Amino acid sequence: MSNNVFVWIEQTNSTADHISWETLGAARQVVDDLGGKLAAVVLGENVGDLAQQAIQYGADSAFVADDATLKHFRLEPYAAVMTKLAQEHQPAAILMGANNAGLELTAYVAAKLGVGLAADGIDLSVENGTLQVTRPVLVGNVMAKVIFGPARPQIATLRRRVFPMPALDAGRSGEIITVAPVLAEADIATKVEGIEAATNEVSLTDAKIIVSGGRGVGGPEGFAPVKALAEALGGAMGASRATVDAGWIPYAHQVGQTGKTVQPDLYIACGISGAIQHLAGMKTSKLIVAINKDADAPIFRYAHYGIVGDLFQYIPALTEEFKKRLG
Repeated sequence: MSNNVFVWIEQTNSTADHISWETLGAARQVVDDLGGKLAAVVLGENVGDLAQQAIQYGADSAFVADDATLKHFRLEPYAAVMTKLAQEHQPAAILMGANNAGLELTAYVAAKLGVGLAADGIDLSVENGTLQVTRPVLVGNVMAKVIFGPARPQIATLRRRVFPMPALDAGRSGEIITVAPVLAEADIATKVEGIEAATNEVSLTDAKIIVSGGRGVGGPEGFAPVKALAEALGGAMGASRATVDAGWIPYAHQVGQTGKTVQPDLYIACGISGAIQHLAGMKTSKLIVAINKDADAPIFRYAHYGIVGDLFQYIPALTEEFKKRLG
């Protein structure tokens, strides 16, 4: 059993998801305490440059499986490679970003290896050679510290935009190890027929600024000023579950326990009461501004700044002011 740490680098069309670099930076902080080395795991097609980039972001080495069967994320072929690498090299820990693919892949690999999993971590530390992961529980009202038992590897996912991006060092070098895919295309049950990408939209999970609308917007048309403010700030538009359930806005915009968990620098809640399910998805935002006519709305307990008033009066005024100041 080694003291090394593996980090999976998630990519789409040979471009890494920033959550992977954040995870790599977090791993760099703990791998020295474990007394091991940091290895990136890059799976895909035409991803050789991405492996070198991982080393520049802090990895000591990179395992690369470059094959057409790995072009798009599919659980079966990706899990087969990750499981084989873990069995052959016996790392102390495997870390991934806590997005959809990372949560799915870690759960499968942990089950196959018969080891523990700590999901949605917001802090990492090492004590007596054991990884400790702090994660929110009970809708974020309590922080739990997960301490792994003796089984290895220790597997964890880390929440987006909690750990800082590491600095890229173009002068760093490291070993790149080529590995073969485990499954042939004929052995993979799922097939990717095509990918439809959203256009002209800011990713909700990546956004540094989010403006969300709740039941207080009154209907589908009420999201127009919310969208205008988000665009003026260069941010993304979010929504509460109630508005999604009502059919006012697509599910892709939903923030909350059953939607997306976000942690932007600025979260503006417009006409959102602050139900516990919604708070679970955004209460760790760095700055929360609430606009609501109800002075007793629960959202004000968590907001750093609040406006008690008609959102249809204040949002357009804010939009115009931001347009003037931001150009």
